[in-house]
Amino acid sequence: MNISSFARQWLYDPVKTKFRDYPTELDEDEDLPDLEDSLKDIGEYQRRLWANKRRSLLLVIHGPDTSGKDSLIRTLATYADPAGFHAWSFGRPEGLEASHHFLWRVGGKLPARGELVAFNRSHHEAVIAERIWLVLHPDDYNWSSRYRSIRDFERHLVAEGTQIVKIWLNLSEEEHARRLLKRLDKPRKRWKFERSDIAGWEKRRTYEKYAEEALEETHTDDAPWFMVPGNEKPQARAIVASIVADQLKRLAPEYPEEDPEVLEEYRKLLEDHGVT
Repeated sequence: MNISSFARQWLYDPVKTKFRDYPTELDEDEDLPDLEDSLKDIGEYQRRLWANKRRSLLLVIHGPDTSGKDSLIRTLATYADPAGFHAWSFGRPEGLEASHHFLWRVGGKLPARGELVAFNRSHHEAVIAERIWLVLHPDDYNWSSRYRSIRDFERHLVAEGTQIVKIWLNLSEEEHARRLLKRLDKPRKRWKFERSDIAGWEKRRTYEKYAEEALEETHTDDAPWFMVPGNEKPQARAIVASIVADQLKRLAPEYPEEDPEVLEEYRKLLEDHGVT
């Protein structure tokens, strides 16, 4: 996967396997790409991707509760053409989803050629949160096999023309707690709370341990993880928007070439109808 020099500095480093090894925020004077410029580039090059219909981009966004995944996706979609942009959110698998292989539920939501699709959480939950929830019987899990399946699955997608960008929003424990308390004070946010959230907070250390292992096991050259500081949402949005814009430019640098004969036929047809 080819990436810009700016994006490269946020790549996951296999030597640094702990979240504490990565920053959760940057200095205020840190020079970051202009968010608005990146969003306009996303809009333009996402249209080129849609027009070419040859490649696709899957954006996977993970992070603890309140890390800003939903608002980040809304921001990235500011100038996107809804015909070629879709977003999906994945919670705890239940019913039919839980009865299938863990990759089954993402299969029908993958991007078609020409599409940009964002996942709020993803198939990686099957090696992170599910280790806490244990949706199935404990004996039904084989974590090393799941890691291997994820690597093979993503390698297959890339080989078939879908570029994958995986983002981890790195949130400090203090900021996480502050946002949870703030959410409690906002009536329109309270509906998001479930009893399982309490268990999630109480098991935050365990969740981090599983997530750190998952990133280490599923970071590849074809489908890399990017570690993005998550404490300051404007910083995170600027970084992620720049990474996404860069990948779209590489996937669809130009619009498809026009067919001169078709254009001439249209011109003649319109002229015959008095359009000048």
